[in-house]
Amino acid sequence: MKMLLAITRVIDTINGAIGRWVSWLLLAAVLISAGNAVVRKTFDISSNAWLELQWYLYGTVFMLAAAYALLKNEHIRIDILSSSWSKKTRDWIDLILHIIFLVPFTFLMTWLAWPWFWNSFKIGEISSSAGGLTIWPAKAAIFFGFLLLSAQAISEIIKRAAIIFGQLEDPAHEKDAAEVTGH
Repeated sequence: MKMLLAITRVIDTINGAIGRWVSWLLLAAVLISAGNAVVRKTFDISSNAWLELQWYLYGTVFMLAAAYALLKNEHIRIDILSSSWSKKTRDWIDLILHIIFLVPFTFLMTWLAWPWFWNSFKIGEISSSAGGLTIWPAKAAIFFGFLLLSAQAISEIIKRAAIIFGQLEDPAHEKDAAEVTGH
């Protein structure tokens, strides 16, 4: 189990760094969007390339931050149900649902996204819009987003199993204790 937990630390570190990095892409997307709007309204000119760039940036943030959201346990949950369950029950449900739904879905999407991205890259696919951008970087973000989410799902399964079987202290309990004591 120690080796598996070491692997989770590597995955968590990578997804943590990527999650923090892509947050800056969101700022870039907002600035490009605002700049594009100002130029369009002020000078009555527009650029498909700038519009597509902001779409690419928003899409990249969404795809690459999904693994970071899973790492930070910030994905949407149905709290109306789970809030009445014990922590151990929630851990078991997370473990089972990650194994049954999340991992197969992310593996399938990674597998399907690879040829879609690779074919686009090989042919140098370009947007059909006048002045549009190369498409493969956006498709690469989809592939790498699902790849990172797959890795993080595996990491979460390992950590959840370790918590359930007493091999790892639950970080949620540490966080709760720190909030109670004010640290």
